[in-house]
Amino acid sequence: MSVNLPGRLGNENMDIKDDPRADPRMVAAMGLIGLDVAPEEVPVSPSSPLEEILAFCIESEAGFNELGAALTGATPPAENVMSYTEVIQGVDGNDINLYIHKPTDLEGPVPGIVHTHGGGMVMLQASNVGYQRWRNELAATGLIVIGVEFRNGAGVLGPHPFPAGLNDCVSAAQWAIANSESLGISKVVISGESGGGNLSIATALKAKEEGWIGDIAGVYSQCPYISNLYHDPPPELLSLVENDNYLLNVGQQMATIAIPYDPDGSNATNPLAWPYHAEITDLEGLPPFVISVNELDPLRDEGLAFYRKLVRAGVSVVSRTVNGTCHAGDCLFLDAMPDVYRATLRDIKGFAESV
Repeated sequence: MSVNLPGRLGNENMDIKDDPRADPRMVAAMGLIGLDVAPEEVPVSPSSPLEEILAFCIESEAGFNELGAALTGATPPAENVMSYTEVIQGVDGNDINLYIHKPTDLEGPVPGIVHTHGGGMVMLQASNVGYQRWRNELAATGLIVIGVEFRNGAGVLGPHPFPAGLNDCVSAAQWAIANSESLGISKVVISGESGGGNLSIATALKAKEEGWIGDIAGVYSQCPYISNLYHDPPPELLSLVENDNYLLNVGQQMATIAIPYDPDGSNATNPLAWPYHAEITDLEGLPPFVISVNELDPLRDEGLAFYRKLVRAGVSVVSRTVNGTCHAGDCLFLDAMPDVYRATLRDIKGFAESV
């Protein structure tokens, strides 16, 4: 009996537009901007000089920053939300912009979400339109949301290798905890997607290491970019092959943008840089988690593997798979799939209220 393996395991040339699992609404939206087929080959590789990789990240960042506006602009803005900026000093003595979003009809303290945005820890900004929209939509559910403008490993906010970005996220979390009463926050939850999913986990690991993990109520990590195994995918992470070139290219694009985060490779298996490599003992005593992954994401299986480690460590953890979606598809395609987008917002809200 023949078995049809999924994605590129069954057809090494399959594009996401031809994968029968893909939500057709998402595929149509991706097609309008040329993302429904394999990404073009990039001009750099993991063996390229660092200067060339940094230049590539700067060039790529501009296009990715426009993506959020292109995929959410047709939907009316969230109502009854206000926002402002606080500037705090980080543990390294640098200034950090925090973008604070609140419901205008706030009554009594509500959970606070410290949001660590995506971009592989090396590019994009919390100030871009897509992330502003995400935080406004989260706030509209009745949460206070704090976006962290952390230093990146590359891009216009770089180059600041690990642990600069993590230190900024830690500083933001500690500030939110210290100022909870004046902000109207009842508890602090860390949440982020992709590279921000990495930083949300790493912030919790750092808090445990430093002895203040009890101040973090929970972590909601979406499509986390956490393995640093993109140059040579191991067999246990089959999605790196199955869903390769579905929005993200593994061996070239993802392996390359990992370089600026840790240029000399000295943190290749450091759990604070790449949480996939955490030992069970590193995870014991962490607060409740949600690990949310996307069915058609190359990163799906590293998120699921991390979920299983949390289970073995005795952590209260739930895993969810958003079917039919590419990497971060449930927080990208507001216009095309509002029901999918808002389902994740509801899940974050429910998790934050439950912990």
